[in-house]
Amino acid sequence: MTVDQSGRNSSNNQVGVVLLAGGKGTRLAPYTKVLPKPLMPIGEMPILEILLRQLHRDGLNEVTLAVGHLASLLRAFFSDGSKFGINLEYSLEDKPLGTIGPLTLIDRLKQFDTVLVANGDLLTQLSFSELIESHQKSGCLATIAAHKREERIDFGVLETEESGRLIGFKEKPTYEFKVSMGVYVFSTSLIDLIPKGEYFDFPDLIDLMLRTDKKVNVYTFDGYWEDLGRPDDYERAVADFSVERFIG
Repeated sequence: MTVDQSGRNSSNNQVGVVLLAGGKGTRLAPYTKVLPKPLMPIGEMPILEILLRQLHRDGLNEVTLAVGHLASLLRAFFSDGSKFGINLEYSLEDKPLGTIGPLTLIDRLKQFDTVLVANGDLLTQLSFSELIESHQKSGCLATIAAHKREERIDFGVLETEESGRLIGFKEKPTYEFKVSMGVYVFSTSLIDLIPKGEYFDFPDLIDLMLRTDKKVNVYTFDGYWEDLGRPDDYERAVADFSVERFIG
């Protein structure tokens, strides 16, 4: 891996990026009735602008927006991406294709060996360069960025046999698990496995890969990550954001 004078991974110039910005954001209604969720403001800029600036910071400048709902507003705001230092193109879905299906419509990905895919509505301090490096070292076709989460159950949990006999009891336990961050890195050859023009979601892809014994790498990130799916998530992100902290 080579590094340019700015300290960025110069091989990132060979990585294509797809940001998923076609969803309706129903969980953030009524705001998203008139505004695409990627245009929801965090501080003084839309969440998608933060992502674009982070990508440019990490030397990732070839970006495609997979758009659908209110696509004209996204195109009007971001234009060709030049004001953010990137080359931005658009891929329009005539019908919903899920989180993975849109990749089959983007011909420009054929020029890259690697593609970074991310939801266009998340706030994180994840280093995209380090994630890509993990993928390239793994030798896997796919890498999933993961975040550790804890969930406390506010009830006494009963463990039973099928017969109904009690075999254990935990009072208000806390469970730890890893969740997908909505950021993935794929070897471009993986796109050939995706049905073209059909609805195909991320769980469908992972199920396919596990069934066909294809290796998937998991990159665990312990820093800040917030998915802006619900109003309380959005409010936390607004409170946490600063340009210095997330863009630098």
